[in-house]
Amino acid sequence: MKLRDLIDATGTTERQIRYLISEGFVPSPRGGRSNADYGDDHIEAVQRYTRLRDLGFPPAAIKLMLDAKEGAPFPVAPGVTLTVDPALLGSGHDPQPIVRIIDTLLTDILKRT
Repeated sequence: MKLRDLIDATGTTERQIRYLISEGFVPSPRGGRSNADYGDDHIEAVQRYTRLRDLGFPPAAIKLMLDAKEGAPFPVAPGVTLTVDPALLGSGHDPQPIVRIIDTLLTDILKRT
């Protein structure tokens, strides 16, 4: 797809998309400058960035989270830090199955025997 298609698919301005590419939030297009081609990975990257921004994360924090090779840490309670794979951040996955697993795990490991 061309840049115009990416703009239409994401509702993002050309200037914002160029900024996201230059800052590494969105991969560079395939095909070089004159034959730039974008795909679903570009749409997903723009949407991920937008979701995280809408949650209140500034660009610098988003960059740190997405660059975290070992996962992005989120302290959730004293002594408990949730580490999330950067590929899941802002991905739109349903968190409820994960929440149930974490609930079961914490219930089991925090029980007194």
